Amino acid sequence: MMKEDIEQIEALNEAFYHAFESGDLDKMSEVWIEDTDDRVAMCVHPGWAMLAGRSSVLRSWALFMANTTYIQFVLSDVRTMLSGDVAVVTCTEDVLVPAGTDELGFAAGVVVATNTFIRTESGWRLWLHHGSPVMQDEDEDEGEGGHEQ
Repeated sequence: MMKEDIEQIEALNEAFYHAFESGDLDKMSEVWIEDTDDRVAMCVHPGWAMLAGRSSVLRSWALFMANTTYIQFVLSDVRTMLSGDVAVVTCTEDVLVPAGTDELGFAAGVVVATNTFIRTESGWRLWLHHGSPVMQDEDEDEGEGGHEQ
């Protein structure tokens, strides 16, 4: 059962990123938990305060999707940990977005993320997403990877 759970959690984690990349709020809604008396959806976008409650969380994703012409995530350092009905996926998000209006091409950034999933009556759902930007020195050598651990 544990291997099957981990496969489901990792597939849901991928669905979360795919929903954002494709701007599909319906798919994003399917990933997140429903609020109950003892737990609510929570989200921390890089540089934002904590959002609590499914409606606030989904509203934030709708805002991002409405204002994002293109975004792509390349995930690395993905680790999945499972303990009973709670699972945590940590990863590094290499994020690619269009460059500024005065530039051609793309801009890149790095975010470390923690995604906490919980088993519900409807299956595994995302309970908490926390993204934190990784500050990068513009003079950093590309060959060094730019990721500290």
